[in-house]
Amino acid sequence: MKKETKYKTILVLMIFATLASAILSFVSLQEACGLLGEGGSCTVVQTSQYESTLGIKNAHIGLVAFPILGILILFELKHPRKHQKTAITLGMTIGSLFALYFLYLQFFILQAICKYCMVVDFAVLISMGLIIFWDEK
Repeated sequence: MKKETKYKTILVLMIFATLASAILSFVSLQEACGLLGEGGSCTVVQTSQYESTLGIKNAHIGLVAFPILGILILFELKHPRKHQKTAITLGMTIGSLFALYFLYLQFFILQAICKYCMVVDFAVLISMGLIIFWDEK
């Protein structure tokens, strides 16, 4: 498959991750997560002690990190450079480590799932998988 298709796919995933982060950043928990059903799980995750890293809400970190990665991807699509590809790979590697940690927290520690967190975590993990396994031609 083409390199261009690979990075366009990753860009779309970063847009989804940015949107999910924006919802968690700007929409009230009652509206975003709902009050009943699975909304309770979302609220558990978003009000847990793990909702922040170094005092910054994880959603806010995503709201900065995912657009930066998206911009790097756009630059890579327009003007490919080795250092851009390296920066994208590094960003996705760091993001994947966080995603795995957050999935672990949701499934095993909190035993509650946030649908927006799942969008973010899987978008990052799928992107990392594309970087690793998509053979560029």
